[in-house]
Amino acid sequence: MTLDAWLTLAVIVGVLLLLVRTRLSPALVIFAATVSLLVLGVIDTSQALSGFSNPAPFTVAALYVVAAAVQKTGALTPILQRTLGDKGWVRRPLLRVLPPTAIASAFLNNTPIVAMLIPQISAWADRRQVSVSKLLMPLSFAALLGGMTTLIGTSTNLVVAGQMSAAGLEPLGFFEIGAIGVPVAVLGIVTIVALAPRMLRSRRSAMTELQEQARRFTIEMVVTPGGPVDGKSVEQARLRHLTGVFLTSIDRGDTIIAPVAPETVLRGGNTLRFVGQVGTIVDLQTTRGLEPAEIDHVLDLDSPQVSYYEVVLGSQFPGIGQTLAQFGFRERFQAAVLAIHRSGALVEGKLGAVPLRVGDTLLLVADPGFGERWHDKADFLLVAGMGGSPPRATSKAWVSIAVLAGVVGLAATGIADILVAALVGAVLLVAVGVMTPLEARRSVDIEVIVVIASAFGVAAAMETSGLAVLVADGLVSVFDSLGPRGVLLGVVVATIVLTEMITNNAAALLMFPIAVATAGAGGLDPRGAAIAVAVSASASFLTPIGYQTNMMVYGPGGYRFTDYARLGLPLTFLVIAALVVIVPGVWPA
Repeated sequence: MTLDAWLTLAVIVGVLLLLVRTRLSPALVIFAATVSLLVLGVIDTSQALSGFSNPAPFTVAALYVVAAAVQKTGALTPILQRTLGDKGWVRRPLLRVLPPTAIASAFLNNTPIVAMLIPQISAWADRRQVSVSKLLMPLSFAALLGGMTTLIGTSTNLVVAGQMSAAGLEPLGFFEIGAIGVPVAVLGIVTIVALAPRMLRSRRSAMTELQEQARRFTIEMVVTPGGPVDGKSVEQARLRHLTGVFLTSIDRGDTIIAPVAPETVLRGGNTLRFVGQVGTIVDLQTTRGLEPAEIDHVLDLDSPQVSYYEVVLGSQFPGIGQTLAQFGFRERFQAAVLAIHRSGALVEGKLGAVPLRVGDTLLLVADPGFGERWHDKADFLLVAGMGGSPPRATSKAWVSIAVLAGVVGLAATGIADILVAALVGAVLLVAVGVMTPLEARRSVDIEVIVVIASAFGVAAAMETSGLAVLVADGLVSVFDSLGPRGVLLGVVVATIVLTEMITNNAAALLMFPIAVATAGAGGLDPRGAAIAVAVSASASFLTPIGYQTNMMVYGPGGYRFTDYARLGLPLTFLVIAALVVIVPGVWPA
């Protein structure tokens, strides 16, 4: 190995360790890796910045805007609301909801699709007394499968397409990946419908568990008219910084105040709701000026004055590793946390002292405008309102659908390049007022864009240093006895392992040069090997951290970490087998 190859290997190992074992942003880690390789002289400036001039990140950014417009206008809402139907226990609803989800994910970013369906599926399951855990993980997996079928189905496909163009291969056709993606999606959905009801255990969602267990740590107290706290503010009544308990809302009879500000004045007859540790709540009953009240309901989902939400924390949440008190959650978001749901159970103890983790689901009480303020921010993976009527399609829904159809039609027929079509569609949506410039900017996941653009430099280092060839030779030597399909098996398995450890886009970019080099030495078509990498990098079925939609359903479904492998392992074997069998036949050497 040359010095450059050793340096590249050291940087990549560092990247993998940081992504797996720390909370650092993937964009920061991969960008720092590219800068390091540039400083070390492994790559030059043009190679380091090649990703920022490649069409892939700009295409992904434009498609984020198009997907956000479809979500904002509720264009898919009428279709998705009809998918579950009113009959059947689990398999029939799965048969109704999974194919439309996969089809929609073939043309739109799957994150908003899953976000739209989570509250609807949760409400349906609650009405039918069906465990929501039987439905939400299949929903996420169907969205992943649908993304494998077209060029724009997932950002990973566009990343690989950009790498193919940079490597001198023919551009990837709009439906070309569907030659393998469609069979995998169809077989995958059949497998999910057959196995999910048996393989997935019945779990309680975060909201259901809170409602069932709330009496253990929720109490309502009435302010005694003319008593010691009547006429005092929350701060003056010393109810602001209680040990082990906090005041979530005040019911004045004609209005409900939530969250509660320190300067809010207490009045005789007001009902105060507290959440906290059992022992502390019992002690609260001895506080002068407060009298215990009967709890009629813990969560009034129909109240027009206060709203309840569940939010899922992702890697970009700025308070990861901090407690609610350290982060100042209530002040920052104007919302009070009723409970924290983690690994299939509510977290016990004082909530303000619990360090937050990626994947935590927080159950909040806030004003009705909370969802509008935070649904499109990067702070949360999911903001789902509890109760209320589902969203309806707006008058501009047809515009977003027409623009999406135009983008797909122009790209599929070859009339316009996908980048041009996507950019024109995004600009048009802003020009006609479907999206404001601010909404368009917020809809773009900068984290993903930076990961994609930065990882091109790391991939270039692997190629120019010779590291990709060395790794490819190693794969060939191990699997060569099994023939070309055995070599392809090695590439696919390595990609799937990487994508479960780091981001799918980074995994695809790291494996692309290895796959192309392996194809040359192992009797495979480089094009087929590249497409196999794209599909493998999207096969994130084994853990909740492998893909964003898996993390989104983690808390709302009440899942535990190991639940994913129960259903994900058969799907992973299916993807591996399909790729090894089909790819060499469709793209022969």
